[in-house]
Amino acid sequence: MSGPYVIRGSVSLPEAELMWRFSRSSGPGGQHVNTSDSQVELRFDLAATESLPEVWKERALQRLEGRLVGGVLSVRASEHRSQWRNRETALVRLASLLAEATAPPPRPRRKTRIPRGINERRLREKKQRGETKRGRSSRDW
Repeated sequence: MSGPYVIRGSVSLPEAELMWRFSRSSGPGGQHVNTSDSQVELRFDLAATESLPEVWKERALQRLEGRLVGGVLSVRASEHRSQWRNRETALVRLASLLAEATAPPPRPRRKTRIPRGINERRLREKKQRGETKRGRSSRDW
């Protein structure tokens, strides 16, 4: 688990920019969980990083602003009994968050234009249907 971690394409995060913190985890593990630090908190300083292109960095800061505390993105994992698997899980979460946040915005949707002939036919059929329904009334006003 050492080395740069690929986000998307040729962009990757160097190990030096990742901050790991380990603590005791709740959940599965029996008595072993009371003695081992298997919960993992992975922190990445998004505001100060040099590894992401400037455009990606601005986009990620804007999209992840609700998850950032002082420009730092934090991911926690404690699902597994082993610290190693929790490290992998946290790293995958961080990479997917950053990949999603740095993705280019989707193209704006082009409004569908209904052809004039189809619209006229639809209106004609509606009028005919209305006439049929009006003809069912036995009242003579």
